[in-house]
Amino acid sequence: MNKKLIAPSLLAADFANLQRDIEMVNNSEADWFHLDVMDGLFVPNISFGMPVIKAIAKHTKKPLDTHLMIVDPDRYIKDFANLGVNSLTVHYEACTHLHRTLQAIKIEGMKAGVALNPHTSVYVLEEVINDIDLVLIMSVNPGFGGQSFIENTYKKIKQLKELIITHNATTVIEVDGGVNNDNAKKLIEAGADVLVAGSFIFGSKEPTKTIADLKNSIA
Repeated sequence: MNKKLIAPSLLAADFANLQRDIEMVNNSEADWFHLDVMDGLFVPNISFGMPVIKAIAKHTKKPLDTHLMIVDPDRYIKDFANLGVNSLTVHYEACTHLHRTLQAIKIEGMKAGVALNPHTSVYVLEEVINDIDLVLIMSVNPGFGGQSFIENTYKKIKQLKELIITHNATTVIEVDGGVNNDNAKKLIEAGADVLVAGSFIFGSKEPTKTIADLKNSIA
């Protein structure tokens, strides 16, 4: 992937004005919508589920990139496909039979992603890297927005990029957590393809400009 992408995380949007924030992203230079689904079990927080995503999907004009921070994600693969999700990312730490889960996601016509918690090595994906469309490296501990960026992330991105090249895979590298103008360029230089940003975008006074500036910094 030569083009580098920005995916605003709707977890940081104003839920009382969700349609307004969706329209802002639609009209911005952002590439994807990033949706974080949390169950209060896999991570110590609960976000939103099917009804909210169904409502979001009615208004979005860009791909829905959905990150499941839930236990037993296999139960809901078909449901997310029916909602119009384009790529579905499950956590390595939540999947007992990862290869089977990846196949199930692809059968439903979605891109298959795997997320790694900060403590998880990229090398656990070596046996399945050619089956993965996207790897999401968590640069904060999953569960809450607005956390500080973990510096070890750069090393993990480089290791993952090496793994992808070694296996001649086409896997895309996505980074989520603490992304801002200070580290965006460095993340891309390390090998990232997609940057997820939440509070940095939605917490700014001019989110459209913030997205444009981020996009410009990684062009």
